[in-house]
Amino acid sequence: MNEQPARMAVFISGGGTGLQAFIDAAKAGILSGKIVLVVSSNGKAFGLQRAEKENIETFVFKKKKYPSPEDADRDLLRILQERCVDYIALAGYMKLLPSIVVKAYPRRIVNIHPALLPKYGGQGMYGHFVHEAVIAAGDRESGVTVHLVDEIYDNGLILEQVRVPVLESDTPETLAARVLEQEHKLYPRVMEKLIKGKFNLKNGK
Repeated sequence: MNEQPARMAVFISGGGTGLQAFIDAAKAGILSGKIVLVVSSNGKAFGLQRAEKENIETFVFKKKKYPSPEDADRDLLRILQERCVDYIALAGYMKLLPSIVVKAYPRRIVNIHPALLPKYGGQGMYGHFVHEAVIAAGDRESGVTVHLVDEIYDNGLILEQVRVPVLESDTPETLAARVLEQEHKLYPRVMEKLIKGKFNLKNGK
């Protein structure tokens, strides 16, 4: 009997390089999950073009288009459920997921963060702000964290981390480039392990 691949939704806000890493990993056989939906908070995000090139359905989610935030949240959950989404991966998504979505997908939503959580996490800590903070603090290493998502920014159970040395010559841009390279390697592999049930999540947040 052929097992159906897990159905994934990937949430983005910008260029979608993390989305592309998932697409490439699926083609290479590293990721068995099938991306069935890409959700973006930004209608002009280049990541939407990446999805359309692969014939993946896209949805631009903006709460201001709805009569109320609650209506928006319910519609997002409806869209995910109608497409039978099993797992959600946040890949550069700049918004906090609605509580009803988080509750509907316990231990099935993951995020990637460009630092070694719990350091340099929380609201406002994203992108170049993270790398600037790491360098300003004089840290000798930074890295990448993949974690489960709950209702607080960067707070869920850590699944895996990769460390990246901070060089004396680093700028936020050079550090970001090396961290991003590791993100693209780590995220699909962690997602695959989650889908295959290889993490012990019974005591997770």
